[in-house]
Amino acid sequence: MTEPLIRDGDDVEYEPVSAADGLEKGVLIDESHGAPNFAIRRFVLEAGAEVPEHTNEVEHEQYVLEGEYTVGIEDEEYEVEPGDSLLIPAGTVHWYHNASDEPGAFLCAVPNGDDEIELLE
Repeated sequence: MTEPLIRDGDDVEYEPVSAADGLEKGVLIDESHGAPNFAIRRFVLEAGAEVPEHTNEVEHEQYVLEGEYTVGIEDEEYEVEPGDSLLIPAGTVHWYHNASDEPGAFLCAVPNGDDEIELLE
């Protein structure tokens, strides 16, 4: 049986994402914390940062927490802001660019398990 869990935000460690300069990831909850199906992660996209075109093996559901930045999904560009939600299906080409002077941050929920990232550049 899965046990309930409350994690203090101060306990979350953020690490740079190797595929992109200026992007940090903190794992809020995943299988290592006893979550049987999904992981929730928080990403911080620094001012001026870009994440190159890539695909992931698993779907991503995202919720914008702060900042305004551009998300490219396939051939479309979207300006996102706090309160916006995104669905990025598995295998979909996507990228990010924060042209503002303020950091952006978003939550990202994914299924537990391996998530191979393939850079397209």
